[in-house]
Amino acid sequence: MDRVESPRAPAPVGAYSQAVRHGGLVFVSGQLGMDTEGRLAEGAAAQAGVALDNLEAVLSAAGLGMDSVLKVTVYLADMGDFGKVNEVYAGRFGRPYPARAAVEVSALPKGALVEIEAVAAEDG
Repeated sequence: MDRVESPRAPAPVGAYSQAVRHGGLVFVSGQLGMDTEGRLAEGAAAQAGVALDNLEAVLSAAGLGMDSVLKVTVYLADMGDFGKVNEVYAGRFGRPYPARAAVEVSALPKGALVEIEAVAAEDG
């Protein structure tokens, strides 16, 4: 297992790697909608956009792009934000879209509204 890091995404807020590579797959940890200084964007849609920017930065550090993503999990503090987040999400992935789950959770780190994790394949 190899660690993947990007200075263009926030450092982990706990005991985990931004991503790990194993067996041709890259597992990207949940990305919050915050910048590298730890400032959260305002609102769920903005946080989703920044979280996807961070996801893309980590994938880029692994030599991959968004088209390599196989599976995404979106965590929402409020499922009422699903439509706004889905609109941002749909603009960042092309067809065929990755498999995805969207889950409402009781809370996210740092008081975030959105967290997005992904699994990508090195062979596209």
